[in-house]
Amino acid sequence: MEHFVAVAEERNVTRAAARLHLAQSGLSASVRALERELGAELFVRTARGVDLTDAGRALLREARRTLDSAAAAREAVAAVQGVVGGTLRVGTEQCMGAADPFGRLVEFGARHPSVDVHVEQAGSAVLLERLRQGRLDVAFVAGPGDTAGLRLRALAREPMVLLCAPGHRLAGRREPAALEELAGEVFVDLHPQWGSRQVADAAFAAAGVRRGIAMQLDDVHKLLEVVGHGGAVAFVPRSVADKEQARGLRRLSPATDIAWEVAVAWPAHARPSAAAHALLASLHGDGGDQPG
Repeated sequence: MEHFVAVAEERNVTRAAARLHLAQSGLSASVRALERELGAELFVRTARGVDLTDAGRALLREARRTLDSAAAAREAVAAVQGVVGGTLRVGTEQCMGAADPFGRLVEFGARHPSVDVHVEQAGSAVLLERLRQGRLDVAFVAGPGDTAGLRLRALAREPMVLLCAPGHRLAGRREPAALEELAGEVFVDLHPQWGSRQVADAAFAAAGVRRGIAMQLDDVHKLLEVVGHGGAVAFVPRSVADKEQARGLRRLSPATDIAWEVAVAWPAHARPSAAAHALLASLHGDGGDQPG
């Protein structure tokens, strides 16, 4: 079941094998054995990987329930022994400032050494969808994303600032800049699934201003490097502007208050695992509801 779910989620046998730390041939043999046992094909092979058949889609729902039940059984035994164990699947964006997901996870791991913590990095839009799919237990997210079916607890809030190179025309400006004044600037930004990009897009849309984005990236440090070359500007959270890689860049506050907010999210309609509950409880001091 674990092998089947991994292939179903990755839509690629090679990636699923890497995720499971198995040989690809062994994983393929395991899936074929399951298909023989069930008397149905679960996947259709394509040039890009694999797609689920109707039988595969039906099995995926039940397989996830089965694996969740097995995990709950293991956790029940561990709870009797006074130990929080199991696997905790956590998603986070890169560079989340004061929320400090990795620092919190290190502290959590020290308190609960029996928990196997798996961390996945991606943009917030991707992480929110993976929470809904049951592929993550908890995620640190930002931006005005689609939170249907999820619960969120705020962790940190900080302003967005505009960065430019020292030779840029805005470098010497002292007063805040209205978004309308930035309509002609060339921007570099992260891809749309990232929280800070969604915050900036929403602010410009609310102001009725179109902005030109010359380059989209998936790496904060590369974004700072591109801004440093001159020509392009970028809106980033203040904690990103404080990074060592941003030293020498000039920052400018927007006339409109644009806030980047980080929250922890988890599925609303599923009981958190013991490990997820312990992590959420450790964040309870930051405000919000106690996990149910």
